[in-house]
Formats: sequence, structure tokens, C-alpha cells
Amino acid sequence: MTHSTRRPSLRPTLQLMCLAGLSTFLALPAIAQDTSHYYGGVSVGQSKTQTDAAGLTSGLLPGVGVLNSTTDEKDTAYKLFGGYQFNRNIALEGGYFDLGKNSFSSAVVGGTVAGESKVRGLNLDLVGTLPFTERFSALARVGVQHAWSKSTASGTGAGAGVATSSKRDDSGVKVGLGLQYEVSPAVWIRGEVERYRIKNAVGQRTNVDVATVSLVFPFGRAPVQRVAAAPAYVAPAPVVVTPAPQVVIVTPPAPVVVAAPVPQRVNFSADTLFGFDAATVRPEGRAELDKFTGQLQGTQFDRIVVEGHTDRKGSAAYNQALSTERAESVKAYLVNTGKVDPAKISAVGKGESMPVTTAADCSDKLPRAQLITCLQPDRRVEVEVTGTR
Repeated sequence: MTHSTRRPSLRPTLQLMCLAGLSTFLALPAIAQDTSHYYGGVSVGQSKTQTDAAGLTSGLLPGVGVLNSTTDEKDTAYKLFGGYQFNRNIALEGGYFDLGKNSFSSAVVGGTVAGESKVRGLNLDLVGTLPFTERFSALARVGVQHAWSKSTASGTGAGAGVATSSKRDDSGVKVGLGLQYEVSPAVWIRGEVERYRIKNAVGQRTNVDVATVSLVFPFGRAPVQRVAAAPAYVAPAPVVVTPAPQVVIVTPPAPVVVAAPVPQRVNFSADTLFGFDAATVRPEGRAELDKFTGQLQGTQFDRIVVEGHTDRKGSAAYNQALSTERAESVKAYLVNTGKVDPAKISAVGKGESMPVTTAADCSDKLPRAQLITCLQPDRRVEVEVTGTR
């Protein structure tokens, strides 16, 4: 005899998946695009299914007393998955999973009952990443899954009448925690533990805990831009002026003419000072500015001018505003640290009006990621110092 179970509708699961995907895509305009990319991967590990042998036996063979039972809860599990990393902290990931099988055997009054179940399915997760370092991060995920379970059962004596096979599909939630290490820009390694909430052969809710190791392969990812440290500031040499000779003894000496100090310019990459499309100075940028102010120690300067520059992507008005904000941020940091007299420093935005690259150097026909990399020299902040030691 075959034991069949009514299959629940897929509609609630599909609605949850659609809502999760829609809410993420609605957030896209607020997320910087320079770190977004696709990825795929494979996981392998071990599953452990919480198997209630007594409950399964009673569900398959009601009214018969259970004398003793044994279970085999562990098996090999694997996953195939792919996802989209919106930024360094948020990703949407879907995949196929196979949780392996679990089995039980029970001795009942007048006979025996044994059964086995296999579980596989699909999942859609929202994955959060918390970076500890440039390469090492913590992971947390929450999502929905739809599992297909296939169960077989057999018995002897009083258990000879149990169902020989059954199939069940059901939707539930899943959660997980893990760690991730970026071996290289093209290969990541993950270690994770996850819990799947499913129904067993008799409709009881149960947990499947899975521990896996994964290989992740990012693709379509913009290369990390490495920016050289700003050159050391060199103060102009003191100017020695010889007084003009006296033509007539009674005539006063000619006035001493001192050459005007030669301005010195220091170039900082905007990608080092700021985040993408942002005007707040990052910790890396503050470190570079601290080096610069350290080199100013002992320098007598008349004025400092901070100039902000952008590349040609975007509108001219937007780039003008962004360059001005960045110049003002650098000025504010130099003043707030007490290293520069606010009366001797000014800030100005040049927008895209003074590029370092040309249209011939960086064609607009280049792919977006290559064009952004090519235009990197244009995104800068220049600091001009006029003074002498």
C-alpha cells in the first residue's frame, strides 16, 4: 500500500521570494555600484536531521506500542548556488541543496518498522557580510526554502501494513552563520552552519542542521584600484638675494627684491580620500592627510589652496558640486586637527574642467569598469602650498 500526502501550494513560497527580491532591488539606487558583482559557488559538508523515531513510528503505525528505536541522522550534504553582491555588506543568493538522507528503525509490539527519507530543494537567501579586515568577514543569512522529501518505509509482523513510500513538498525558513576569507579576487572560501526547517514523512516539523565548506567564484567584479602614496612634500630652498651695488655713496642702497615663493602642489587620489560618490574623508584618507601635515611642520606658509577635481562621468553640475564638497571636507579636516590656520586655507571645486586624461586616452566606448579605472587620475584633490621654510 502507498501512503500519499497532500502537497501544499507553492504560492506562499513564491510570494516570499518575490518580496525578498523586490525589496532588495528597490534599495539599489542608494547603493554604490563600484563593488557590485555576480558570483557562483559549490558547498559540501555534513547534515544532521533531528529524527524522532518514536513519533515517526506512531505516525506510520498508530496504536502500536514502541519498544525501542535507533536512528541514523547524519549524511553528506551539498549545495550549488549563485548570487548578486550589491555592495560589501548585502547580497541576494539562490541555490539548489541536497541534504542527504536519514533513517530509523523501531521495534514495536509484535513486529518492526523501518524508514528512510531523502531531502532536496531550492532556497533564496538575503546574506549580510560584516568585514573584519580587507579579506576576512563574518556572514549571516536568512531566507526561505522549498524542500522535496521522499520517504520509504517497511515493516514486519504488526508493522507489515505501513506505507511503502511517500512524497512531500513543503516551504519553510532557513538561517545560517559563517565566516568568509578572500584567498584572491577570484576565489573565496566560506565555512557555514545552517538550519533548515522542514516536515518529515508524517508531517511533523523538524530541523536539519548543515555544516559546509564552500568555494565561491566572483565574476564581473571591478578590479581593486591601488593608489600610490602621495609624494613627500619638499619645501622650496631659501632664496638668497644680493643687494644692488651703490652707484653714489650718498645714494641709499637699492631695496632688496626677494623672489616670490614658488607654490608647491601635492596630488591626492580621491579614491584614497573618499568612498565612491562620497565626500566624507575615510580613515585611509585621514592617514594620508596626517602625513602631509606632518611634512608641513616647521614650514612658514602664506596660504594653502585645496582644489577638488572629478572625472567626466555624470553631469557637469553634479561633478562641480561633488568636487566642491570634497575640497571643503579636506579643508575642514586640516583645520579641525589644529594643523592649519583657518585664515590661511581656502577650498574650491573645479568639477570636470581640468582633467588629467584625454578622450583619446579613455574612450567612452570602453566597458564601464575599464572606463572608471582609466579615469582614476582625474578624480583627485590637489593641495597648493605657498611658503618658505
